[in-house]
Amino acid sequence: MPLTRRLYIVRHAKSSWDDPGLDDHERPLAPRGRHAVELMAEHLRAEAIRPALVLCSSARRTRETLAGLGLEAEAVIEPELYGASALEVLARLRRVAPAAQSVMVIGHNPAMRELVVGLAEAEGKRQRAELAALAAKFPTGAMATLCFDCPWPELRPGQARLTAFVRPRSLPRDSGLS
Repeated sequence: MPLTRRLYIVRHAKSSWDDPGLDDHERPLAPRGRHAVELMAEHLRAEAIRPALVLCSSARRTRETLAGLGLEAEAVIEPELYGASALEVLARLRRVAPAAQSVMVIGHNPAMRELVVGLAEAEGKRQRAELAALAAKFPTGAMATLCFDCPWPELRPGQARLTAFVRPRSLPRDSGLS
């Protein structure tokens, strides 16, 4: 029986544009982005989502998103993920160690949206609606969960199932966060 693998695709949380002279790579999270990360961190804890490996763009906003999620996973900051296309992210995923059962990628649009739309097959009316919503807009701070039954090197378009699409705005605001 094949091993089911999970891929969590996260778009960094909302970044700040307060300093127009700041290089794009160095933009931090905005207050709204920090709050969204707190909500997503609570969601990850509540759902016991614990990826074995996190691949994160080197941009400041993605690193701050990673830090805010509070994951206890091996995290690799990869400069190549900043500005990467969906195909380049997929090529990186194909190099994941075979033993890794779950991986989270924290990156940027349009690559995150295109990666999910390219890999995912939706089963059922609810999943088709979620995939259509995701294809139209992959908001900052959102996370898509994909499952598939092949080894990482064999991951191809249309091979994964979209099992969840969570937006910070859809999460409860009264989770006890201050």
